[in-house]
Amino acid sequence: MKKLFLIAALAATTIGAFAQNADLRRKIEVTGTAEMEVTPDIINVSISLKEYMNGKTKVTISQLEKQLEKAVAEAGVAKEDFTVNDLSSWNYVTEKKKNPDFLASKQYGIRFHDLNKFDQILSKVDPKGIQSTNIDSYDYSKITQVKNDLKLKALIAARDKATFLVNGLGDKLGSALNITENDVSSFPQPRNVMYMAKAADVAPESDIDFKKIKLSFQIQAVFEIK
Repeated sequence: MKKLFLIAALAATTIGAFAQNADLRRKIEVTGTAEMEVTPDIINVSISLKEYMNGKTKVTISQLEKQLEKAVAEAGVAKEDFTVNDLSSWNYVTEKKKNPDFLASKQYGIRFHDLNKFDQILSKVDPKGIQSTNIDSYDYSKITQVKNDLKLKALIAARDKATFLVNGLGDKLGSALNITENDVSSFPQPRNVMYMAKAADVAPESDIDFKKIKLSFQIQAVFEIK
């Protein structure tokens, strides 16, 4: 009997502790969403130049690079926004000695804040020396501020939704018990920029254009029902 009494006492204590730890508050869980489209004002573009033979004369990387550097400077692109990304041969000098016909290519990165300057720059570079162009990434200079604003709007939307539903039951909305954010923004995908060059005195025609960045946030919030 003593053992049975002890077991019963322990069971009662365990159940009591569980009841104290269990959250018996009435709750409501809702999702609020806020989104906005912005036009990127930071576009990272790569341009690859390649030597070519003009008859028996080689148009060198140095010549093409000087054209590009001058065009970038005239377009008002800051020095820190113009970089050399890659040289096709790790040992360019040795390769030239081994093979005089070797044609090197070199890749450059340009950060644009105004895409109108893209065509302006390409028009001043020998189109036969342009191997390829590519949009590497997009960004927006005030993206942090916009994201914070959207998070707050999504949270308010969740609260308003919960308030509406709870009031419909004749109850009142209590404090937020849990808040989870979910970034569902979408950025334009990096892509090749098509161009076409027909003659040395004809500037490449590109299809580069603005792609919107869609910033979107979802807030999942749990509120107490009073």
